[in-house]
Amino acid sequence: MIQAKSERRSKKIVTARPATAQRHESLRNKLIAHATSHIEANGLQDLRARTLAEAAGCSVGAIYNIFKDLDALILTINANTLEKIGANMAAIPPTTPAQQFQDLAAAYLQFAVTHPGLWDALFAHRLPAGIEAPDWFMAIQAAAFSHIEAPLRTIRPDLAATELPLLARSIFAAIHGIVAFGLEHRTGPIDLPVLKRQVTTIAAAMAMGLQNR
Repeated sequence: MIQAKSERRSKKIVTARPATAQRHESLRNKLIAHATSHIEANGLQDLRARTLAEAAGCSVGAIYNIFKDLDALILTINANTLEKIGANMAAIPPTTPAQQFQDLAAAYLQFAVTHPGLWDALFAHRLPAGIEAPDWFMAIQAAAFSHIEAPLRTIRPDLAATELPLLARSIFAAIHGIVAFGLEHRTGPIDLPVLKRQVTTIAAAMAMGLQNR
């Protein structure tokens, strides 16, 4: 009889654990969805745990059972954004390296225009001093940059394996700077078709310059 009771208790524990995991996963998805909607509409401004808790129908404390802090939640959303940017880049058909550079730059600009809040959050979010982005986030970032590395490898097969990702990041930084200046009107208003021509022209120039070298 004692053994039968013990077996029943074990079964209850086994069934309870998956149910708890499902509740946690459901709440995690809700928090990500609500935070993403907020960032999409407003950027990181006024993103608060209490507001998220009300939207997700949970307590503030429950948020911190899922995420260590709001920084961890924002990193998750930023990682999702990087994956979306990477997917857009992956959809570009292989052509000449110069054309790929232009298409990649145009795809990046289009994402920034279509999802300004999520795009801005990628660069507006700052981790506390002394805290580095976790390895899993850096791996997702590297995967996004790998789409620049592919045509770059064709142009510069002489580059060492350590140099290739560094140059790809520099190329991204140059294109990002043009996109940011244009969309934030830092140098005055600019029409989107004009900005797209500028971005693709610079991307093509970089590709040709690297090829000539």
